[in-house]
Amino acid sequence: MKPAALLTLPLLLLSVGGPSAGAQSAAALAKVDAAQMNIPAARQKSYPGSALTVRQTLRSGSNYTRQVVSYQSDGLRINALLTVPTGTPPKGGWPAIVFNHGYVPPNVYRTTERYVAYQDAFARAGFVTLKSDYRGHGSSQGEALGGYYAPGYTNDVMNALGSLKRDSRVNAARIGMWGHSMGGFLSLRAMVIDRSVKAGVIWGGVVGNYDQMMTGWNNRTPASIPQRVLNLRKTAVAKYGTPDANPKFWNALSANSYLRDLGGPIQLHIGSADEEVPVAFHTALAGQLRAAGKSVQSYVYPGDNHNLSGNLRTALNRSVAFFKANL
Repeated sequence: MKPAALLTLPLLLLSVGGPSAGAQSAAALAKVDAAQMNIPAARQKSYPGSALTVRQTLRSGSNYTRQVVSYQSDGLRINALLTVPTGTPPKGGWPAIVFNHGYVPPNVYRTTERYVAYQDAFARAGFVTLKSDYRGHGSSQGEALGGYYAPGYTNDVMNALGSLKRDSRVNAARIGMWGHSMGGFLSLRAMVIDRSVKAGVIWGGVVGNYDQMMTGWNNRTPASIPQRVLNLRKTAVAKYGTPDANPKFWNALSANSYLRDLGGPIQLHIGSADEEVPVAFHTALAGQLRAAGKSVQSYVYPGDNHNLSGNLRTALNRSVAFFKANL
């Protein structure tokens, strides 16, 4: 890989995902209820995805093809960047990684302009990868209402998983998740919703429970997020109380409450100088995983930032090796 040519670092995740002002309809916001994030309820839903429809064929990588594809999620067309290794697949099909990006203002998001080097590293290593453009991002249908208090992004990730499972090129028993920042939050949720996910890697992840997210995350809100999307948290607290006042409700929404249900190991990465996500989220989750009897690898990179810019090659190599060992 040639980082200078391929790397486009992601924009930073802050408190909630969302596009520029005016992009969400009042009708869509009115339908949102934090209770829709309930993990047990999410397990009762079906996430069939669909066949992957090719929208555009891109220039191939060194040993893999690249295409913009689409799949169905809640009746919406969600676009994604698909990579498929060339050559003869292993028996049963290629192992695959659902690739979950962090916050990028949805109205400026483009399928082929973010996380290029990251996806390239896994594609070169022989994995199918599928990086979804969550609803409302780029040309995907639907509205971007953030990942933390509305279920849409979670559903898009789950239907990406469903789409890979039904693809004949993929070994459905060898699928993992990779997530950065908000994508780490979505990856952990997906893994406790569906135990068939064999392994997960999370970089700079928003992996605190809801109490940590509300009380231990003193970051700056990006101007690209409309106030009415930010108000989803206020609405939820007004209706259900705070996590301290109503822990039963909020714990049922948090993936951290269901770590014993994970179907595979997790590898965590974060920079000690991460300017967007508290290192405390990372260390707390690592401890919770060990207490739950789950396998976890934890890497904290001294002085590094949210994107692990100073240790990018090391973090990628560790991530690739982890997936090779566990998928």
